Formats: sequence, structure tokens, C-alpha cells
Amino acid sequence: MEVSLLPRLPSRLVPVAESCDIMPSGAHAIRAVVLLRRAELREEVAVSTHTAESPGGTVDPAADAGAVGRKPARRKHPWRVSVAVYLVTAFALISLNFFLPRLMPGSPIDGLFAAGSQNYVYDAQTRAKLEAYYGLDRPLLTQYGAYLGGLVTGDLGRSIDTGEPVATTIKRDLPWTLLLIGAATVLSTAVGVVAGVHTGWHRGGRVDKALVGGFTFLGNFPAYVLGSLVAFVFAVKVQWLPLAGAQTPFASYGPLGTVGDVAYHLIGPGIVLALGLASYQYLLTRASMIGELGSDYLLLGRAKGLTERRLKYRYAGRNALLPVASATALQLGTALVLTIVIERIFAYPGLGREFFGAIGSRDYPLLQGCFLVFTLMVLTTNLVADLLYRRLDPRTTA
Repeated sequence: MEVSLLPRLPSRLVPVAESCDIMPSGAHAIRAVVLLRRAELREEVAVSTHTAESPGGTVDPAADAGAVGRKPARRKHPWRVSVAVYLVTAFALISLNFFLPRLMPGSPIDGLFAAGSQNYVYDAQTRAKLEAYYGLDRPLLTQYGAYLGGLVTGDLGRSIDTGEPVATTIKRDLPWTLLLIGAATVLSTAVGVVAGVHTGWHRGGRVDKALVGGFTFLGNFPAYVLGSLVAFVFAVKVQWLPLAGAQTPFASYGPLGTVGDVAYHLIGPGIVLALGLASYQYLLTRASMIGELGSDYLLLGRAKGLTERRLKYRYAGRNALLPVASATALQLGTALVLTIVIERIFAYPGLGREFFGAIGSRDYPLLQGCFLVFTLMVLTTNLVADLLYRRLDPRTTA
């Protein structure tokens, strides 16, 4: 076999290909070497998995001989470990959710005593009654027990600042936050994955260098600055976008008109949030794509005559998406942090804006309710991503 017939083979595989008794054709040679390499990998995995060591640290031939031919042992029910870790972490964070607000200086009643407060309280007797009503005069561990009991029964308490039940506030504002995060995640994932697959396949070109620089800049640009610029330019100056809210007040639309109105108010905060998330998606997809370029299955695909487009999107791009599945779930925490700031800038009626206001007034029940929802969202999404990744890549369960 002529070495010149194997321009795409790594040098370490050329001697193996030369020893094959096949027709002197580049396509046949590549196919043969790929098959040989697969056989070698299977043998290496079987030997490394079933090799047994004696107490002295040497290899036990008898144990090794008996292990040949067996399938590698797999852990039974690996999902149970993930669920157990999820439950332990959830309890730890729920407890931290109670103690963290109480480490802040002052108390919610101090905020009501401020002269600028909408619920200004001026005498100590009323203050004592409020502390007794909200249970703030009881010992800390007693308050903690009442907090856990309320979670079991679904009672999250009432907002000290507004008097509204926390559960009512969450039911009203949480859908808007989920809509904002969902739309931004879909947009950022679509842009980041498509751009990452394309530039990773054509790495080193002008488009690749421009997009790497642009996405890196956007990933390090403060979200509150970008949001303020977008709101000032497009909502105040040119008035292409609404300045506040999620719907037009006092407007009456049909079903399609309502959807269009909600989407129109979602453009500003959605794009700002998507730009903050797309950078990581793009850089991760591009790196994963570059890691797939030297794979043997691409050599075999070229030997079969598959088009570059099919190799790029159906094979290399598909395999490069495995890390993206986990990264999308991990980004939910980042999205929630950015949402708190973005909802405040655009006066978007989501849970992040309520959380921001509760910090300033030290509203313990509302802080606890918002943080509880955020915690369960992040943990549940990561648990689903972990279980999904095990299904997509069975090697993680070996």
C-alpha cells in the first residue's frame, strides 16, 4: 500500500494500514484502519477493566484469564445517587435560606420605622405587636421550626412590607420570569450552538476570529450597563421598544394580539439576557466541535463520500452537543442572577424584581419565598440535566 494514498491518516496508523492485505485504494485503507483501531480500543478496554491485581501489586494471571470475555460491571441504579445528593443539597439550601436574611443588619420592622416607608410606624408599642405578629420576637430555633413547618403545609407567610401572601406574589410573578428565562435560553442556545458549530468547523478564519472576539466581549460586559444602554437608546430615544411592563396597560386585544403584545414587551429584556448567556454557549460549542475534528468516524465518513455539510451537522455537530446539554442547565443560576438586574432595569413584573425590592426592605418572608423558588429551579434543572446526560452518554454510568 502506498503511504501517499493515505493523506488523512495519522502517522501512528500508517504501519498498521501498510500491513493490511487490501486493495491499494485510499478509501479502503481508511476503512480498514478505522475498523482495526476500533478492535484495538475494544481489546484495551477489556484488558484494563478486567485486569486484577494481587495483594503485592502484581497482575494475577488467573484472575485476568477468568475476567476475559466478561462485560464490564456497571453501577446499579446510578440515578439514586443523584437524587440523594439533590435531596441533601435542597435541605441544606432551604436551611441556609432561613438563616441568610437574618444575618443582614437590622430587621424588617426597622424598615417600617423609616420616615420614608409607605408603612411608617412611629411608636414602640406598635413595633412590639408587629414583631409578635410575624414571630420575630421568638427564639431563632423556634422561628426555624415554624419555617420548616410552613414549608410542609405550603404556607410561605405574608410579606412584611405589603401584607400580601408570599404564595400569591410568587404565583403572579413567577410565570413572567419563566417566560423571560425560557425565551432568552432558547435564543442564546440557538445562536451559540449554530455559530459554534460553524466556526469550530472552519476554525482560524476571519468569521471565527471575529465571533470569538465579539462573544468574549459580550460575555464580560456588565449586564446592568448593557441593559441600561438598550433601554435608553431603544426605549427612550428612538422609542422602538416599550419602557416598562410586560403588557400594555388597559389594552384590550384578542388572543393573537395579546401574544404579540407580550412578545413586544419581551424583546428588550429578552435580548439583553440572551446576549449575556450566548457567549458561554458559543465558546463551549466551538471548543467541543474542534475536539471532534480529529475523530476516526469523520475519516470513515469522508472515505464513504459523505458531504461536508452532513459530516458537520449530523455527525460532528451532534456529538459536540453533549456538553451543551449540561451547560444549559448550569447556566440557569447565571440567568436568575442576570434576571434580577434586568427586570429591575426594564421594570418587568417578574419575581426577580420582587426579590430585589425585598432585599432593600429586609422582607424576610418574601426573601425566603423567592430564594426557595430559585433554589428549587436550579437544583431540579441540574438533576434533570444529569439524568439526561446519562441517557445521552452511557459511558458516564460505567
